[in-house]
Amino acid sequence: MQVAVLGASGRAGSQIVRELVARGHQVVAIARKPAAIPAIAGVTALRGDAADAASLAGLIRGSDAVISAIHFDVDAATILDALKAADVPRLLVTGGAASLEVAPGVRVIDTPDFPEAWKGEASKGIAFLDALRTEARIDWTYLSPAAQFEEGPRTGRFRTGSDRLLTDEAGESRISFADYAIAMVDELEQHRHPRSRFTVAY
Repeated sequence: MQVAVLGASGRAGSQIVRELVARGHQVVAIARKPAAIPAIAGVTALRGDAADAASLAGLIRGSDAVISAIHFDVDAATILDALKAADVPRLLVTGGAASLEVAPGVRVIDTPDFPEAWKGEASKGIAFLDALRTEARIDWTYLSPAAQFEEGPRTGRFRTGSDRLLTDEAGESRISFADYAIAMVDELEQHRHPRSRFTVAY
């Protein structure tokens, strides 16, 4: 497949690019600073601003899918408009953990220990997911990481879930960027969660 990756120079985005290439996909890697994108065979690095739907449409046209690994400063409508203009049918989103539930009706963002400094970005991620849930044309998937999304090894061993925060036996919720990338590219290839959210953790 030809896959466009937004935010390809970031910690999650760069791992997703590497995982895609390792599996033989052609990657259009888009970032505001394309010089930071890893120079790998099979990767075309392009400068782009995801906040400009018309410009972004030109960059992603011809792709089979778009994987977004950008911050939620750009709203869902802008990204979706770009996909529609470019006639790209699928969007996979690097989501957040704040909207996951820790108990029925209680999200991570609602818990007393959720840092106040993170609420702005987390709320934007929740709004992005809510907007996707009303989308009728684009086939989307939103992949929420564990609560701790961090540097670490590529183990290939993790669990997946739906709307509930996954924790291990010690009560911790963790996933490395490298293992998250495996889950993301698995979803691209296997298409198990169309028009839905799922999560991944150890």
